[in-house]
Amino acid sequence: MTVLLALGGALAYGLSDFVGGTASRRTSPWSVALVGACVGGLLVLLGALLLGGDPRPADLGWAALGGLGNGIGTAFLYRGLGTGRMGVVGPVSAVGAAVVPVLVDVVGGQRLPTLVWLGVVLALPAIWLVSREPAAAGAITATRGPRTAVGLLDGIVAGAGFGTLFAALAQVPPEAGLLPVAFNQLVAAVLVVAVASTMRVSWVPRHRAAGLGAVCGALGSGATVLFLLASQRGSLTVAAVLTALYPAFTVLLATAVLRERVHRGQAWGLLLSATAVLLVVAG
Repeated sequence: MTVLLALGGALAYGLSDFVGGTASRRTSPWSVALVGACVGGLLVLLGALLLGGDPRPADLGWAALGGLGNGIGTAFLYRGLGTGRMGVVGPVSAVGAAVVPVLVDVVGGQRLPTLVWLGVVLALPAIWLVSREPAAAGAITATRGPRTAVGLLDGIVAGAGFGTLFAALAQVPPEAGLLPVAFNQLVAAVLVVAVASTMRVSWVPRHRAAGLGAVCGALGSGATVLFLLASQRGSLTVAAVLTALYPAFTVLLATAVLRERVHRGQAWGLLLSATAVLLVVAG
């Protein structure tokens, strides 16, 4: 069940990124992110009121920490996107989102079967490869020095933010219900506005393309709920690593819908992703 829930979360995150990327080509990505966080938060809040739950203050504290991670991850990911360093930021942030929860599990003494650990080890380069853009290598070569260093820093911080989101939400018990996830979305929305205002970039949804953020929010919040359920029913490492395979679904969608070509590195990444999933299931 953990594997299915985590892969469902990866699919939903992949769909969300695909829609968000399309919308961000037409308007400010910050407005798309804000609409997504608000709509996602409202939908999860409605679910929380319908399903009930009894969250403790500590549960809301973990949710707030996850919201800070989510907001910071989004901020630095979009900064990399806006300054043309996505070829560096994308893969580094995706791998970081998986590595942080794995480290938390290792420090906590989590023990997993050998096949599962082998799947985790294969998943990390798979995430890296499938996240890479075809021209990324050339871009890095052409921009060595401060520009590449800043891109690497953006990716590390974004990955640490998303990894914190996963690790923090995994501490929320089932009896807390969905209210902590709604609170998480609210904190992320506030942080997106704060960071965008500090950077003096537009975040007010004025263009109708920002309305696609509602779709992103519904998909993203659904993915977060699926990850939460996966982490509550099994290992944080398995849930986080499989959920972090979301770039594979984004690539497959771009190939199927936009007819974009899968380059060699991404093909290897997709193959490693499938192998990693099979190993985790077998373990």
